[in-house]
Parts: sequence; structure tokens; C-alpha cells
Amino acid sequence: MGKKEKVVLAYSGGLDTSIIIPWLIENYNYEVIAMAADVGQGEELDLLREKALKTGASKIYIEDLKEEFVTEYIFPTLKAGAVYEGKYLLGTSFARPVIAKRLVEIAKKEGAVAVAHGCTGKGNDQVRFELAVKALAPELKIIAPWRIWDIRSREDAIEYAQKKNIPIPVTKETNYSHDRNLWHLSHEGLDLENPANEPNYDKILKLTVPPEKAPDKPTYVEIGFEQGIPVSLNGEKLNPVDLIMQLNKIGGENGIGIVDLVENRLVGMKSRGVYETPGGAILYAAHRELELLCLDRDTLHYKDLVAQRFAELVYYGQWFTPLREAISAFVDVTQKTVTGTVRLKLYKGNIIPAGCTSPYSLFDEELCTFGRDEVYNQKDAEGFINLFGLPVKVRALMERRNTEESK
Repeated sequence: MGKKEKVVLAYSGGLDTSIIIPWLIENYNYEVIAMAADVGQGEELDLLREKALKTGASKIYIEDLKEEFVTEYIFPTLKAGAVYEGKYLLGTSFARPVIAKRLVEIAKKEGAVAVAHGCTGKGNDQVRFELAVKALAPELKIIAPWRIWDIRSREDAIEYAQKKNIPIPVTKETNYSHDRNLWHLSHEGLDLENPANEPNYDKILKLTVPPEKAPDKPTYVEIGFEQGIPVSLNGEKLNPVDLIMQLNKIGGENGIGIVDLVENRLVGMKSRGVYETPGGAILYAAHRELELLCLDRDTLHYKDLVAQRFAELVYYGQWFTPLREAISAFVDVTQKTVTGTVRLKLYKGNIIPAGCTSPYSLFDEELCTFGRDEVYNQKDAEGFINLFGLPVKVRALMERRNTEESK
């Protein structure tokens, strides 16, 4: 009997990947190797080892990717100011390439012929995982059970798990779909599938309190940046993971970072989700305040255009592409002077600027003061306006002339 071929499964221990292990064995006769990525989901991942082995995996890798996730994916996206459709801070989107990258590395190490994932055929994550695999290891076969098997719903998946005596973290009554990592927690499904329904925040929120239940007294935070990267909180230097964790706690206590969004999925449909991103919302607000102080007008405005495209690339799963790398290189140049300290007031879901300083500040009080100054000749504005407005004036004269000639 020949040696079995190997497949490496991106394994979370949730409903989908729990049933994929026995399904792969039954349908492909592969040796299944599980890979669980710790991207800050806050769960006891060691419990996954026993579960994966009991359901048929030959071994499991449990990989701590938190620091790589922050420094190589979160911070470049933060520096770009990328927000998808004006609201979504891309929490699920940029976690997928870091997981897929390690999945490929383990597949190569193990000599696997294939990788597998538990993403559905309706979602964005299938694209994100598979584009990363195609970019990093185009020779690997990709197996996506949700596009193949007879299971057609989460209810069907629950029944399959119960039939196989596989313990799962949900029931048919608590069947929200969640994705959690260091950056955010998402909620989809059940009553959220109807955009007319107001979310029951008391029922679904895990990281954040509803704004009306936040303290009546504001909380102040002070964030230090070096070249666009957050490095300190309230005067204390912190490593990237700890900084985000502390901001999640502070933001969550103040009702910060709740987003209810009907978004355009890459596959063509609209979906509705509720996202909790307390620390991320604070960092985006702080970073923006510092850029407003330190970037010149043309660079800031052009970077805003680039940010939208960057967000699309991340959302679409195009992290490992020349365009994303090129935009990141541009962003890094813009961030050379984005160094300083930002103070924010957090109050019942609101993030309110409370002061910003930088050695690279372009704000000149003497230039913009309403008081008397000796550096700005207001008469110069007349010539500027005459030249700037010349095309408008010429067109107006032409229209008047044509109107008079037609009478």
C-alpha cells in the first residue's frame, strides 16, 4: 500500500473546519495535517490539538502569527488609511494572507500536494486564501469543500457534525457566523441578514459595550507615532500586539468602534455584518489627525485616492500583487514625517480630537493667525485669485458673447 498524499487544512476548530477533516479523509483518502493560526482570536488554541487529532488529523501545527499579522499587514494598511466602502477597517480581509502564507510554508515543509480551507462559495475569504496560494505556491492543489460537497447550509453542517460526534461551538439556535482576531470581531447571519433589523447589541457584542452603556465620563488616550506606526500609549512604549490589545480594552469600555455595514462582496452580492474594532478605530482616527498636521495638501489628497484602491486590493485578496507592493512603497514615503503624538477623547462611542503635536508639523501659527502678522501680505491673494480664476472668467465671457450674438 502506497504512502498517502498529504493535504494541509487551514483549521480553526469552528463548525466548518471541524467537519472538513473527516470529509477529506472519506473523499480523498489524504493524510490531513491541520494548521491553526493564532492571529489574536483570544481562544485557548491548545484545545484544538486534541480536537483535530480526534477527528482524524495526523498532526496539527499551532502557529503564533500575531506579531507578523500586526507589523506586516495591519500597520501597512493603517499607514495607507485604507477603509473599504468608508466604514470597514478590513479586519477579516488582511488576516487571510498571513494565514495563507504560513499554510503554504507548512505545505512545502510537509511535502503536501494540496491545501484546503473552510470558506464558503458565497464569501470573500475563498478568494483571499486562494489568491495567496496561487501567488506563493501555484503548484499546490486547492480544495474548497463548500464548493463541492452536498452540505448546503450551516444547519446541514451542524447535522453532519452531530452524526460524526464532532463537538462544535454552535447550535442551530446560536448560529451567528463570527470571525475574531486581534484587530476585530465580526458578526453575520440570523437576524442580521435582514438590513431592516436593528442589531441587538446587548446580545451580540463581545469586545465593546453599546455606547449608551459606556461611562458618563470621557477617557483620554495619547498615542505616539513614528513614521506612521503607533509605538506608544499614554507615554509608555509598547510592542505592537500589546498596544492594540490595550486600545481594544480602552475602546471597548467606551463603546468605540461599532460598525453596522451592508457591504459589496467581491463575488457580487451585498451582505450585512456588524463589526467591532475598538482599538483599530482609535488608531485610524489618531493617524488621520497626525497626517492632517504633517502632510502637505497635494500629498494628502492624492494619498486619499490611493487609500481607496489599497482598501479594494486588501478586500479583494490581492495582497501578494505588484500593485499592492507599489502602493505600499508610495505610502511609506509619505509617512517619513508622520511622527508625533495625538491626544483623543473617547466618549460614548465618539472619538474626539484633543490635541496633536509633531516636530514635522506644517502648521504655522504666524501664517494663519487672525491677528496682526508680518509674514503674509494679504494683497498677494488678489493676483493669485485673478490667475486661478482666469479660466472661469474666460468661459463666462464666452458664454455672454454667444448669448448676445444669438439675440
